[in-house]
Amino acid sequence: MVKRILDCKSSDLAGYQAREMLESMAASEGRVLMGECIGVTQPLLTDITNAEVVASMGADILLLNMFDVQEPVIQALPAVEKADTVREIKRLTGRMVAVNLEPVTDGGQEHDELWRMTEGRRATAENALRASEMGVDMILLTGNPGNGISNRAIIDSLRKIKNAVRDRVILAAGKMHAAGVLTEAAKDIISKEDIRAFREAGADVILLPAPGTVPGITMEYVRELVGYAHSLGALTITAIGTSQEGSDKDTIRQIALWCKMTGTDIHHIGDSGYVGMALPENIMTYSIAIRGIRHTYHRMAQSINR
Repeated sequence: MVKRILDCKSSDLAGYQAREMLESMAASEGRVLMGECIGVTQPLLTDITNAEVVASMGADILLLNMFDVQEPVIQALPAVEKADTVREIKRLTGRMVAVNLEPVTDGGQEHDELWRMTEGRRATAENALRASEMGVDMILLTGNPGNGISNRAIIDSLRKIKNAVRDRVILAAGKMHAAGVLTEAAKDIISKEDIRAFREAGADVILLPAPGTVPGITMEYVRELVGYAHSLGALTITAIGTSQEGSDKDTIRQIALWCKMTGTDIHHIGDSGYVGMALPENIMTYSIAIRGIRHTYHRMAQSINR
């Protein structure tokens, strides 16, 4: 019997396959929190990875952004073989781990050395297979600011990756901001047609901007898209990807409750409160808003050795 992710211990998650993880998230009725973090930047607490801090504040899923599956770097992680980077994060945190891969095409902005696109971050079948072999539980096809990620590119990459990994990992797709494509901004970021195309190409989960984070994205609009995704058998993630993860607590609570009202399954909070992760207090604030003190403290306090 699959448990709700709310009730899962580290040992439960270690025994789940992708399908069981999806069932566990769905059974939690909109009380799953995903925290995004960056490993290549200086960690907030210097000698502790940002992933560990995000986990300690109550996140159920750790989403690694700018993670290069060919040359993985997580600052402050104990020395391990490259192939064991993700497994070490899972050992230290006891959490599900997801990674962003980006279907980058020509036309993106130029970035400095730290932020430039690398081959191991591209959404290719080869990189997806490598991520799966590293122990990644979910691959999210999306785009960082300015990288020129279109919905068509996401669909094309998603189809190839699905054919390569099959059901070994959860596949998610969508955008939390325009990602450098101005014709896919505001309400044009994602439509029902895009959702259907993502689903047909193999997406298990659809990513949508959280209400109030992108101009024109209202609770009512996202609620309609969530309902449509659910009708196709997909789960949804509503995402804060516009640096509002660094807002005040009242803003975080408001966005969290709007997302709850849309009917979403997974709540995402981004990595740019401080560089590399949300404000730690905002992760906990978001968690408390969607599931209360009891479940939040339970997630924060539970030993990873259980």
